Amino acid sequence: MFTVTPKLPGENNKDYSYRIIKDGIMSLQLKPGQLISEVELAEQLQISRTPIREVMAKLKEENLVEVLPQVGTYVSKINFQLIEEATFMRYTLEKEILKRSCQNFSSVALAELKSIVVLQEALISQEKMELEFHRLDKQFHFKIFQENNMEHVWAAITRLSTHYNRMRLLSEIENNFEMAIEQHKQIIRIIEEKAVDEVDQMMKQHIIEPKKVWEELFHSDSPYNNYFDIR
Repeated sequence: MFTVTPKLPGENNKDYSYRIIKDGIMSLQLKPGQLISEVELAEQLQISRTPIREVMAKLKEENLVEVLPQVGTYVSKINFQLIEEATFMRYTLEKEILKRSCQNFSSVALAELKSIVVLQEALISQEKMELEFHRLDKQFHFKIFQENNMEHVWAAITRLSTHYNRMRLLSEIENNFEMAIEQHKQIIRIIEEKAVDEVDQMMKQHIIEPKKVWEELFHSDSPYNNYFDIR
């Protein structure tokens, strides 16, 4: 059904099931629109149904599952309006945080960004690397916000970006991850060279322009057209 990893040290059943199920949704192993069973999830995770039920309520609040009374629980289909809102939020805030980074960014943090990109490059030749690639992607952007003392702003972006991130992952699986790596390298160069005048265009390339490719995935002849909420 989807990948189940061992519990982390000190992780209780609720936190464990939340992490595993959300990872399954975000990695598209649990597909948009897929019916999910609390009984089957409890059996697969080898825990009781109570924490699963609590996790479903939390994921519903995050727009990642849809609960239909007397029908069942489904993985939420990818919603275009939520993608639009996340795109607007990311572009508006990330270009400003990158401009700040051009003014003041430590050499230690810069080295960490470079290390993340090296790790991403190492993943390219591996199979089933998508989830780890995107974990590093989030770590890359988080580090930029953290260096500017804006961790909570990044947390707000992350909460709104669940549909955006699933769409981005789907696009990169169908195409490749090379573009994201190259753009991360360019972001590092912009910070190093304090090239503030390049920030707006870079963020358009990194956040806005990928949507042009995404449009191909929800055409009627796309194998993924049933992944999307077209209401």
